[in-house]
Amino acid sequence: MNDVLEELLPGYNCGKCGFKTCSDFADYLKLNHDFEKCPFLLQDRFKENREKIISLLENPDAEEEIRGVVDGVRASFTILPLPGEPSCREDLFPMDRDIEISENDVIKYRPLGCPITHFAKVLNVSHGILTVHMIGPRNLIGDDGFEPLDIGICMVAAFEGIVGKGTVPKVCETVRFLPDHCMMGKVHSGIVVSIEGRKIRIEGIDLKVW
Repeated sequence: MNDVLEELLPGYNCGKCGFKTCSDFADYLKLNHDFEKCPFLLQDRFKENREKIISLLENPDAEEEIRGVVDGVRASFTILPLPGEPSCREDLFPMDRDIEISENDVIKYRPLGCPITHFAKVLNVSHGILTVHMIGPRNLIGDDGFEPLDIGICMVAAFEGIVGKGTVPKVCETVRFLPDHCMMGKVHSGIVVSIEGRKIRIEGIDLKVW
């Protein structure tokens, strides 16, 4: 939804809405639906765009079918990063309990059940659980100074982000979702433990989705 919203905004990046860019304002709109913060959208010349934005915010479920790329499994929604963040947040449980990991470490790991090596920055370490952002395989694009800490296999315990395309679920609902940053386009499943607007936290992550 974010890309569509941004295309409908004036694109001036003027800051009059209180945000640095129209892209940041689009992130805000997904959660708050307060388009009147943009003075230009209230002008007659943006009337058509304004009506499309209102329709999109009121009917976010009326979008195209969401399916995984590698498995063809249908998902209920996509999950996007929290505003201003580079990816969804993930909670990881490393299998190697002896390795020492600290906040701001850059790590290399493979999620249990996934063939793709992931690279992430550690945001927080609490009781053996790492909260991370995906940062991408920079070592593959000539960054010789990139030396991640290899922590082996991890279980993915949770995702946190914003519901993008699709239906906003309810707390305690078991859902199928597609993380926006997943390189394989693989549908995941889990249990919704919190919803605040379109902000969501999903735990009990499982890749065995059929």
